[in-house]
Amino acid sequence: MGEKDAATKLSAARTRLVLDMPFLGALVMRLPMVEANPQWCRTTATDARSFYYNRRYIEALSQREVEFMVAHEALHCALSHFARRQHRVKLRWDMACDFAINPLLVEEGLKAPPGSLLLDQFQGMAAEEIYPCLEDKDDGQEPLDQHLYDGPEGGPPAASPGGGGGQGGGAAQPRPLSPQERQALDQQWKQRLASAAQAALAAGKLKGALARLVQRMEKPHLNWRVLLAHHLALTAREDHSYMRPSRREGPAILPSLRSHEADILAVLDTSGSISDGEMRDFLGEINAIKGQLHARVTLLACDTGLADRCPWVFEPWEELTLPPSMAGGGGTDFRPPFQWMEKQDLRPGVVVYFTDARGVFPGTEPPCPVVWLVKGQAPVPWGNRVQLN
Repeated sequence: MGEKDAATKLSAARTRLVLDMPFLGALVMRLPMVEANPQWCRTTATDARSFYYNRRYIEALSQREVEFMVAHEALHCALSHFARRQHRVKLRWDMACDFAINPLLVEEGLKAPPGSLLLDQFQGMAAEEIYPCLEDKDDGQEPLDQHLYDGPEGGPPAASPGGGGGQGGGAAQPRPLSPQERQALDQQWKQRLASAAQAALAAGKLKGALARLVQRMEKPHLNWRVLLAHHLALTAREDHSYMRPSRREGPAILPSLRSHEADILAVLDTSGSISDGEMRDFLGEINAIKGQLHARVTLLACDTGLADRCPWVFEPWEELTLPPSMAGGGGTDFRPPFQWMEKQDLRPGVVVYFTDARGVFPGTEPPCPVVWLVKGQAPVPWGNRVQLN
């Protein structure tokens, strides 16, 4: 009787998602339902091949909570979380994936079961962006479900499941994905995501957070280092510049030949959203690029105002390093660096601003190229936006 109850709940959950939320419903229908052995599956799990469940756990949930868990596992697969971990620590990556998915489902009106990982601060962020924020998080939290792509943590690979559920106490824990399976499933789920999105859009039932998620996933992703180097290289290739002359020479702005030396104004957002490690990575990339372009770098740091003792100026032959101390941690105002630039009558070849893009922007675009290297999903009103993750 209990097994039938769990199976009925799962069938009803899939039907409701197909009818009311066709994007999620199409993804859910791609995952076969397999009753798992409760000795290894305490709630639900996925290996990107099937949806595994503990019968008693499903029986204890409300119907809306069952819908949440079914959609939760399907999104793990559709977003290729099994193929995106790379070098990251498994537990922290699994938590980051749950923190990324759960707010999306809650926004869609699904009910998260007790124990689900939910924090408002991670709303709209991808797992790669959440992961660094969990570096010092040690409060005993863990994912509610199990992500089985890599096999059991700290033990040998488990046996492959038999053919179905319900027999002999449920299916055995599935074996981990091989590299070939991981690659094949990654492509397969990307196709399924695109197909589900197309069908839901045609029905007018893909909106809000899920629509924004699909838009991000379907955009081609280029490495931010490549994009940043591309923007800076384009600036350096110009043979002429319209740099503002000194005020002593009058107000006219005339084209002039410029040397192969480029001027870069780099700005660090020190409002607290960017870690010191990320700043060092950013400066390391600027340092490598400036060596190729023979560029002088002027470095500013800013939260609601410019940091003390800046600017720091680095000649082309000097190594770009993070200043020993920079006050920060307040709000974010992007106006002070551009006001300083105007006051100094400075027109760099390019301004590169490293930030989460959440703050007050200048009302007008400055008369020089601006590249925003953005951690997070916030938009910028002008300039070239390069996604950090």
